[in-house]
Amino acid sequence: MHRYLIIIFLFIIKLSFCQTQINWEDLEDVQFSDMYIDSIGEYVLYPYFGPSVKEIHDKKVSISGYILALDPDNGYYVLSKGPFASCFFCGAGGPETVIELSLKSVNDSFFMDQFATITGVLKLNADDIYRCVYILENAQAK
Repeated sequence: MHRYLIIIFLFIIKLSFCQTQINWEDLEDVQFSDMYIDSIGEYVLYPYFGPSVKEIHDKKVSISGYILALDPDNGYYVLSKGPFASCFFCGAGGPETVIELSLKSVNDSFFMDQFATITGVLKLNADDIYRCVYILENAQAK
């Protein structure tokens, strides 16, 4: 009997450390509308997250994509569905095709268009217009 309890306990512990593998299509459950922000005198895209995206909010996830080293000296990287030449910032795709990386280690460095699988805690951002709508906190390459 004790053996079964130990096996069940170990299985539960293993599950608690697992992350969910997601893909870019999983992040497409979001709609955007123009919202005027008085403080900057501009319209911005405001995200309305769908139920499937809300389900993975605050969950540890893994996703593969292209690293965009936007400001490597200050540790600012994003993960993109496509390489730099076809990323959201260049007109291909929408804001849901990039994820801001808040790296676990400040010593991590990547090069432009490096393909990587990144693991971290997914945050949905509808409030800070200066950040991406998706943020991976404690992000690290596998």
